[in-house]
Amino acid sequence: MALPLLNADTRVRAGVLDVACHLAGPVDGPPVLLMHGFPYDIHSYVDVAPMLAAAGCRVVVPYLRGYGGTRFLDAATPRSGEQAVLGADLLALLDALSIERAVLAGYDWGGRAACVVAALWPERCAGLVTVNSYNLQHIARAMVPDTPENEQRLWYQYLFHSERGRAALIQNRRALCRRLWQLWSPTWAFDDATFERSAAAFDHPDFVDVVIHSYRHRFGLVPGDPAVADVERRIAAQPPITVPTISFDGVADGVRPWEPAAAQAHRFTGPRQHRVLPGIGHNLPQEAPRAFADAVLELVRR
Repeated sequence: MALPLLNADTRVRAGVLDVACHLAGPVDGPPVLLMHGFPYDIHSYVDVAPMLAAAGCRVVVPYLRGYGGTRFLDAATPRSGEQAVLGADLLALLDALSIERAVLAGYDWGGRAACVVAALWPERCAGLVTVNSYNLQHIARAMVPDTPENEQRLWYQYLFHSERGRAALIQNRRALCRRLWQLWSPTWAFDDATFERSAAAFDHPDFVDVVIHSYRHRFGLVPGDPAVADVERRIAAQPPITVPTISFDGVADGVRPWEPAAAQAHRFTGPRQHRVLPGIGHNLPQEAPRAFADAVLELVRR
């Protein structure tokens, strides 16, 4: 039996990108943007998107820069993967779709994009669903060591700091990304077809450059895109998130250990609920779609 697919056959010129999007639900419904992470794709929302569309939401699921059908408009645009460009891309997409306010939901890179917009442009965010809570990088503290257990989880990031890591991503792209899926979601019994459905998005010609830049920039090892320097400066202040928020942690997450709500309470000055899901890993919307969709709908219906 063939796996369900999200068709990203709508293209939207937004900022520096031609964004490939999956659209679902009524165009006059409350808008929801669902943002995927690394190394995943829009199929993290293969179950969530239909649930939200059936509930009357206008659902937008874009491929991030460097993934799937999304393309840069200009060959001269830096292939940056820094947090500021991810937020700027999301803001530009809202503008291009004439969406004044939306519920923004995501995890990993996509959650970071949603948190950037929620923190810096709260008037555009009707509500936020974020995995791993406050997902803005504090680059000024990037060289402060973590616990040995947490440092071990980040081996792939340190690999990408070297040209050996770039070569590994070029030569063993699928094997490396599949290993990350296994380590980050150890209880998720995904099959070959499920992985391959998403892995096709990694064949993008800019995937490697965007990924390598992302994992070097967050440690202050490479400069960012000058076009978003002001956005990065504003993020460096670690602004609080003021919009209504539902945050998640998966207890089985192999990237970030789960935390109680109090651990990041000071980062959220608006209404916030924090939910911890036993047996769920890093790709939370695909592993626990009902819980994720319900959280989005709670914010839509506020």
